[in-house]
Amino acid sequence: MANEYPHTPANLPNLSPTLAALRDHVFQHSLKTGDFTLKSGRKSTWFLDTKQTMCRPDGALAVATAALEIIPAEATAIGGLTMGADPVAYGIAAIGATRGHNLRSFSVRKESKDHGVTGRIAGALLPGDHVVITEDTVTRGTSIFEAVEVIKEFGAIPVLITVIVDRGGTCAAMAEDAGIPYKPLLTAPDLGFAFGS
Repeated sequence: MANEYPHTPANLPNLSPTLAALRDHVFQHSLKTGDFTLKSGRKSTWFLDTKQTMCRPDGALAVATAALEIIPAEATAIGGLTMGADPVAYGIAAIGATRGHNLRSFSVRKESKDHGVTGRIAGALLPGDHVVITEDTVTRGTSIFEAVEVIKEFGAIPVLITVIVDRGGTCAAMAEDAGIPYKPLLTAPDLGFAFGS
């Protein structure tokens, strides 16, 4: 069900046309306002389910178009911790392939499989790959950095972290400490909210 804009467009930051189109889709399909208890137990007046954007064809196109503008040319793979990263990584890789960006996709399992040879990695990641680590929405950054560690242990090299929406504002400092470029497509302030609100 579509939501009304939580703020008037005049009060929102100016974005590029690509990111403004993505923000419009997030407002229409992924943002809910009201009284919510988040996974952390904290209360909030807004809630994001960005899979509602990524799992719609027009939303997947909007996300991929924005992401492909910032993904470095040396990137060879994209993925992250299942389940938040899966539709984002697979969608960007598939749409990117139609535009000359050849990224193999993969998931980081929450636990190692007890058979096979890939442990926590499922998909087409190879040792030595230059990896874009992704997620749908990030609040604290713990899922992102769990994926970073697994990917490094596998022998691949993180070259960018990107998410559809950075809600919490803490992932940038974590990425800087880790020496990994961090470029969220949208942030809480882009949607008219304070970080961590």
